[in-house]
Amino acid sequence: MSQPTVAVLGTGLMGAPMAANLLKASFPVTAWNRTLAKAEALAPLGAKLAPSAAAAAKGAEIVITMLENGPVVEETLFGASAVAAVLARGSLVMDMSSIEPSRAREHGARLAALGIGYLDAPVSGGTGGARDATLAIMAGGSAEDFARATPVMQAMGRPTHVGPAGSGQLAKLCNQTIVSVTVAVVAEALLLAAAGGADPAAVRQAMSGGYADSKVLQLQGQQMLDRNFLPRGPARMVLKDSKNILDTARELGLTLPLAKCASGIFNGLAAHGGINYDHTAVLLELERMNGGKRVGSKPDQLPG
Repeated sequence: MSQPTVAVLGTGLMGAPMAANLLKASFPVTAWNRTLAKAEALAPLGAKLAPSAAAAAKGAEIVITMLENGPVVEETLFGASAVAAVLARGSLVMDMSSIEPSRAREHGARLAALGIGYLDAPVSGGTGGARDATLAIMAGGSAEDFARATPVMQAMGRPTHVGPAGSGQLAKLCNQTIVSVTVAVVAEALLLAAAGGADPAAVRQAMSGGYADSKVLQLQGQQMLDRNFLPRGPARMVLKDSKNILDTARELGLTLPLAKCASGIFNGLAAHGGINYDHTAVLLELERMNGGKRVGSKPDQLPG
């Protein structure tokens, strides 16, 4: 049985390695990116390149969008890019971007009216997970569409069906709530250790394996100790997710004080020039708030 043809729209930091893993799994892939050079790197791996999003999507059985935010996804599907207009009935759109749950539900309904399947399937795991095909994939949509897309998703990571359309984005917001709060609190803990005279690297090591341990403590904690704030997960993306978290909470009549607090700290980082720094640069904002107290003596690695 032949593999379904796949179009990947958006081949940036996450989309490019995801497309590469689809190619490794022998899926026929057509790639498009607004900046063509980012798609060209996939050509030696066997990808076809398209000059527009619609050209990439035309004839594809499954279309994957990995774009920056909800408005960009909407414009690509239904605006001037006109992707939805060229899709055949029975094809499937899998939006792996991180967008608002309400917008995802609307996109699913609009595509269903055209006879097109839909999954909102955002991911967690960062660029490393995208490269290693170990992404956590949170998918919302029908059981039938999930089953159909499972082989494609398994080439990129570990898919889980979490409910109807919009549920994938809701799960991603849950994920990002935990990540944003945890990154901020790890920075606080390291700053507390340093200010009190302990070795923050040794304190982090001492906590490894205990209840406070986590991937964030291990990975992002090390980046903070190295003072490496080159963007892997830029702060602007945390701010986008934080806005969606708090907007969705208001829609649901919820108050989320920890998410609100973390959002405020990241907004402070952005206001002081760090919007394109890695999200671990929340440490810089906490240091600024505390009169310049500092974690370690290494120089800061910042984007140019």
